[in-house]
Amino acid sequence: MGVSTSAPEEGIAVVTVDFPPVNALPVQGWYDLAGAVRAAGADPKVRCVVLAAGGRGFNAGVDIKEIQRTTGHDALLGANRGCYEAFAAVYDCEVPVVATVHGFCLGGGIGLVGNADVVVASDDATFGLPELDRGALGAATHLSRLVPQHLMRALYYTSRTVTAQELHGHGSVWRVVPREGLREAALAVAREIAAKDGQLIRLAKAAINGIDPVDVHRSYRFEQGFTFEANLSGVADRVRDTFGTQTTRNEPGKPGRTDREEQS
Repeated sequence: MGVSTSAPEEGIAVVTVDFPPVNALPVQGWYDLAGAVRAAGADPKVRCVVLAAGGRGFNAGVDIKEIQRTTGHDALLGANRGCYEAFAAVYDCEVPVVATVHGFCLGGGIGLVGNADVVVASDDATFGLPELDRGALGAATHLSRLVPQHLMRALYYTSRTVTAQELHGHGSVWRVVPREGLREAALAVAREIAAKDGQLIRLAKAAINGIDPVDVHRSYRFEQGFTFEANLSGVADRVRDTFGTQTTRNEPGKPGRTDREEQS
């Protein structure tokens, strides 16, 4: 359990997150993830980082139960800062990051995937921001990097999810494959990237980040201010107290499950 790094092939580092049962990360988990991604990117032998996860799904966001059982604001502040660090580590990684997504990608998972360079997903993968149902705000910055503006708003306000195939149609998911072929599909594109000159690929990453139209660090930090305001006003606790009690919400066009059911 936790965050681990492996080197399956020359030039490729795989950072794997595994926090059973659903990869809802505790505060320290976000910091551990940030540290692992930064260390992998700083290794001169590495030319591509693959971000993967064990278990039922890629990421279920922040461990809400940790926040609920911690008095005061320490856990909330820790989650805010930890998420910021992890998302920034993916975006600022010195080499390209390939996110490999299976099952569900919710909340903080969108922050990781939205800041990655390439996304490969299994055909059972779904993506969404259930933040309004969790008494939180944030990561609209990163969802905006995956879907057009008006779709982002509709998904954000409704807490609905979209499928990997739908994101493939928008061009934000590189490939959609059966789950059993996910690792190889991710390694295949990582292999192509890792075949480039290490110094040049680092210059390319820095150049592409430099022309981004939105500063993802400032934009996400702005969103986090409203999350803290929701907590100070009491509305976040009111919403979080209903955690686990809502009925099933359908995905667009097909039956689905809420993030609460995924985390049960």
